[in-house]
Amino acid sequence: MDDQHGLAMTGAGAAAARHYDRAVDELLHFRAEVDAEANGALAESPDFPMGNVLAAYLGLLTTEVEDARTARARFSSFRGRIDEGALPPRERAHVAAAQALFDGDWRTCGSLLAEITVACPRDALALAVGHQVDFFTGDARSLRDRIGGALNAWREDDRHFGHVLGMYAFGLEEAGHYDRSEEVGLRAVELNPRDVWGIHAVVHTYEMQGRFGDGLRYLDARVPDWSAGTFFNVHTWWHYCLYALESGDVARALAVYDAVLAGGESCMELLDAAALLWRLYLEGSDQHERWRALAEAWLPRVAEPFYAFNDMHAVMSYVGAGRVGEAEKLIASREAYVLQPRPGVTNRDMTLRVGLPVCRAVVAFGRGDHAGVVDLLYPIRHRVNEFGGSHAQRDAVQRTLLESALRAGARDVARVLVSERIGVRPRSPYNWLKQAALADMLGNRAASAAARSRADGLAAAP
Repeated sequence: MDDQHGLAMTGAGAAAARHYDRAVDELLHFRAEVDAEANGALAESPDFPMGNVLAAYLGLLTTEVEDARTARARFSSFRGRIDEGALPPRERAHVAAAQALFDGDWRTCGSLLAEITVACPRDALALAVGHQVDFFTGDARSLRDRIGGALNAWREDDRHFGHVLGMYAFGLEEAGHYDRSEEVGLRAVELNPRDVWGIHAVVHTYEMQGRFGDGLRYLDARVPDWSAGTFFNVHTWWHYCLYALESGDVARALAVYDAVLAGGESCMELLDAAALLWRLYLEGSDQHERWRALAEAWLPRVAEPFYAFNDMHAVMSYVGAGRVGEAEKLIASREAYVLQPRPGVTNRDMTLRVGLPVCRAVVAFGRGDHAGVVDLLYPIRHRVNEFGGSHAQRDAVQRTLLESALRAGARDVARVLVSERIGVRPRSPYNWLKQAALADMLGNRAASAAARSRADGLAAAP
C-alpha cells in the first residue's frame, strides 16, 4: 500500500492504510481524533509498522509519564513480534527513531527523523514528529531547516502543503526571520484556515515583534478556526492572554484564564496556565486561589523526571501557591536524578544544565532572594533554549531575571537586559515600563516619566 503522499507501506491492509492516512491528517490539525484513527489502524493490522510507530510517537509527545509508559509496553510487544531486518529502510529507521525516543534520547530521534526526511521529504509523519522534537529540545536552526529542506518536494496542490508551510513559518519565527515567517504563515492559513499551527506561527511572529494589537486583531478575526476542538486551542488562548497583558488589560487575561486555562487536563495546558500566572506574579499580583488549584494538578504529573521544561512550571505553581516545600522536594528529586549516569538521556542533560538552575531561581524569587536569582540565571540566560519551548515561553525566565535584577539593585545587569529587550521589541509596553523602573532606580525622574509615557502610548495604540 502507498500512503496519501505516495510512500510505500508494508503490513497494512486497505482499511488500516485509510486509518493511518486519516490519523496523519488529524495529527497535522492537532485534533483529538488522531488517537482513534491510530488505534483503528492497529485494530485492522496489529503489526502494521507505520501504524505502530505513529502510536509510539503519540504516546511520547504528550510529555505525560503515564502515556509514555503505556506506549512503551505496546511498542515493545510489537518489536517482539516482527523481523525488523526485513523491514524497508524507511520503516526500519522510524522504528529506531521511536525507540530512541523511548530511551530518552531525543536528539538521536531527531537525527534519525532528519535522515528519513532527506531520503523521503514527503514523509509527513517524519516531518511533523521531527518538528515537535526540535521544539521540545529548543533547536531553532533545525525547526527552520528540517522543514525548509523538504519544502521543494511539495506542490501547491498537495493536500498538506499548507501544513508544511505552517511548520516552516514557525521554524522561521524561532530562528528570527520575522518578515518571512509572517509571509509564510499567512499563506499557510490562507490555504487552510484551520491550520492551528500556522495560526500559531503568525501569532508568535507578532509576539516577537511586540505587535500585540495586530495579534489581537488576527486572533479575533479567526476565533472559530482556532479556539476549540484541537489539542492547541488552550495554548493559542494563552497567546491571546499575552497580548492582553501587553495592552494592560489584566482583567481580560484573567477572564480568559478562568474560562479556558483553569482546569487543564494535560501537561501542556497546565504549563500554559502556570506561564500566565507567573507573569502576573512577577508584577506583584496575588492569584493564590488560582495557584492553589494549579499546584494540586501538577503534583502527580511531576512525581518522576520526564521533561525539565514541565518541572519549571510545576515549581512556579508551588511557589505561587506558597508551597515552597513541594518545590524544594521536586528540586531535591531532580538533583538525585542527575547524579545517576544516564548516557544519551536528553532530559538528564536538560535538567542539569538548565532545569535545576531555573527551578532554584524560581524558588529564590519566591523567597525574595533576588541577588540569588541573578546569580543563578544570568550565566545561563543565553542557553535557556536547551531545555525546550519557544522564545515566547522562555521569556518567563528572562522576565524573572530582569525583575530580580531591578529588585536587587543590580544596575548594570538591569541596564543591559532592558537595553537588549527594547532593541529587539521597541513596541512592547512591558519593555518601556521596565525602562521606567530602571530610571527610577537610577534617580532619573525625567527618563522614567518619558518611558512610562511611551509605554502608555503603545498600550493605547489601536
